[in-house]
Amino acid sequence: MNESYETQEIDLRDIYFIIKKRIWLIVALFVLSTIISGVISFYFITPSYSTYSTLMLGKYEDYGEVKGIEYNDVRLNQALIGTYAKIATSRRVLEEVQEELAFDISMKNLNQSVDISLFNNTEIIKITVKGTSPEKITIIANTLAEVFSRQVAELMSIENVQLLDKAEIPIDPVSPNKKLNVAIAGVLAIMIAVFIIFLLEMFDNTIKTPEDIERQLNLPVLGMIPEHE
Repeated sequence: MNESYETQEIDLRDIYFIIKKRIWLIVALFVLSTIISGVISFYFITPSYSTYSTLMLGKYEDYGEVKGIEYNDVRLNQALIGTYAKIATSRRVLEEVQEELAFDISMKNLNQSVDISLFNNTEIIKITVKGTSPEKITIIANTLAEVFSRQVAELMSIENVQLLDKAEIPIDPVSPNKKLNVAIAGVLAIMIAVFIIFLLEMFDNTIKTPEDIERQLNLPVLGMIPEHE
């Protein structure tokens, strides 16, 4: 047991000295990768923004009068979220949105930038729009909310569709996460550097210690010449 413990201690010490001998490689790759990742994240990746507007579907005047009707209305609207999403991204709605916008955007890009969901499992519809221009996606979200409320009221016979929250111009981008990108690049650089160090050590056949002589030449060491400065 003592033997194995000593062997393990020596192995760990060897690993320490192997890494220490080429620590410059770890530092160099870490600095280089973080600088490259930072430059790419800050200057070459176009930031993406996200904003949203919310709508309430139903009859406000009926809420609170009959609990059974309120509960059923909520469950029905939750079950129909797929239908609402299809209406919001239908050509009929998107073409009307295109007509009301003051700038040009293709049907494909408009469709891909829009996402419809229920807000926290309620009957509140959340219209999320993503894109590279904070001002444009805010206009799209608010215009889509207005057009959608008119169309869904007409198609689904839902009265009193209310706009709860208008989309606001986002300040901070949702991607890229610059700090996370730099951190990941730094960690990967350290892992790659350690791998390269052990790879170089594995293919290094030069003799440096008496143990190397015994291991590689299978000869006993009879004596050592001490170093003199």
